[in-house]
This record gives sequence, C-alpha cells and structure tokens, in this order.
Amino acid sequence: MTASPFFMAFAATFFGLWIAMPIVFGFLRLFGFYTIVHEGTSKVFVLFGNVLETITEPGIHFLWLRMGPAALIVNWIGSCYTLDMRMDQVYRRSEPVNSEEGAPMGIGIWYEMYVSDPVAFLFKNADPRGSLAANVSNATVRSLSNMKLAAMLGSRHQMSQVVREEVSPKSHEWGYKLGSVYIRKVHLRDPRMIKQIEEKVVNRLRQVTAAIKQDGENQVNIIASTAQRQASIAFGEAAALRPKIVGQALKIISSAPDILEAMFEILEIQKALDSAADITLVPAGSDLLKQLIAFRGAPPSASNS
Repeated sequence: MTASPFFMAFAATFFGLWIAMPIVFGFLRLFGFYTIVHEGTSKVFVLFGNVLETITEPGIHFLWLRMGPAALIVNWIGSCYTLDMRMDQVYRRSEPVNSEEGAPMGIGIWYEMYVSDPVAFLFKNADPRGSLAANVSNATVRSLSNMKLAAMLGSRHQMSQVVREEVSPKSHEWGYKLGSVYIRKVHLRDPRMIKQIEEKVVNRLRQVTAAIKQDGENQVNIIASTAQRQASIAFGEAAALRPKIVGQALKIISSAPDILEAMFEILEIQKALDSAADITLVPAGSDLLKQLIAFRGAPPSASNS
C-alpha cells in the first residue's frame, strides 16, 4: 500500500520547516553567514583581541559582507557580545550630605542610563555600571554639600541639574550615558536630631494649643463679664424704677379711699398668711379677749388664790 501524495507532501513540509530549516540556519549562523540583531540590543564581534564589527541596527545582517573571511571563524575562536541598549533606571537611597548648618542629610537620587558606546562599555571599564553609580554618588556629595538647609529642602530641580552636569562627561567615557537625573527625597539621617525635632514640634503644638485654649477662655470670660455687666445695669435700672412705678400706682389708688383701705387689708391678710404664726379666731361680741387681757394684767397672788 503506497502513501498518498498529500501525506508525503505534509511529511516533507513538516520535516523541512521544523527540522531541516532550523538546522540549516543554525549552521549558517555558526559559520558567520548572517546574524540577527533584536530591537534594543547590539552585537560586538571580537577576534584575537581586536574588535571586528559592532552592529547596533536591528535586523538581519550578513557578516561575510561586513567582515569578510573572518566571519567564518569569529563564532568558533572569537567572541560575540550581545549588549542591552535599552534605558535602565537606578535609585540610590540616602546619599550622605551635610548642609551648611552642619545637619546630616540624606539625598535620594534617581537617574536613567543607557549604553552609548558598546566597545567602551566592554573594554574601558571592568564595571561601568558600578563606576557610574559611584560617580553619581560622588557628584551628589561633592556638588550638594554645604548647601543651606532651606535651599536643600526646596530646590530639588536645581540640584538635579547640578548633579547631571557633574556626572555626564565622565560617564560617557565608559560607554554609559546618563539620562534624566532627579532628586526624589531629602531627609535627616541622625535619629537623635529627628527625635529632637519631633519633640520641638510636639512642644510647639502644645504651646499653640494652650495659647488657643487660653485665648478662647479669655474671649468667653470677656463675653460673660460683658453680659453680667449689662444685666447688672438693667437690673439696677429696673430696681430704680420700681419705687417710682409703685408710688405712681399708690397715688392713683389713694384717690379712692375705699379701694385703698381694702388693698391694705388684703396686704395685711396676705402677710399674716405668709408668716408661720398661729392665728386664733375670736367670735364677734365675745368677751374672751377682755378676759385674756384681764388675766394677763392680774397680779400673781390673785391668780394663785
């Protein structure tokens, strides 16, 4: 039973695309026929200590046309370095800086960097990334030391420009180029000083709170005393007017003797009722009152007999 043409074509295509083609392209790359440079990367080819070619443009590059016969052996006895050319970011925390007043401050600096010269990056400095970090740190300490504390806390943009101008020329010699630089944080480094400042702030807040409270109490006392004074004046005026009003009322009432006599009787009865004294009622026409008066006026000897 013979295989169908479709199956034979499928098998040949599968073998060619998934097995034969990768092997063929692998041998072509091994013998330096071509190389692929991806986006954001670069390749440096070195043979016998000499740099043959530096490729920074992404795409497919034919090495036989660029390097000649050396491309056949560069992958065997030479070296091919692949570098990441994308921008990188680093944040260094609490770089020690002293202000003009002697306060120990910490500077947090953020900066961008990228490889600008692949050959210099590989061979001019054994650790260009660490050297750039040390250069940024030294530039920060050198350019920002002895600044006034107020300027250090308020002029971060100006400080960022000063650090960038100080670092950029030196870093470019190592194949690293510095991008944006920004001072993100300025803080105190001495815990004792931080504690003292906190205590001063707390004490100041307490003083302000006490002053506000005392001022409020003073305002309340002023308002209360003013109200009491005005009330005393009003009560004094009312007390002064009371006899006049009562006198005028009595003058009107005295014009009618019957009403005046009835009023005084009512007042006497009201006074008697308001007092706690005992009241004894004597019937009209009775001689009890005369007997009591006679009994009180009799001599003691007569009463005993």
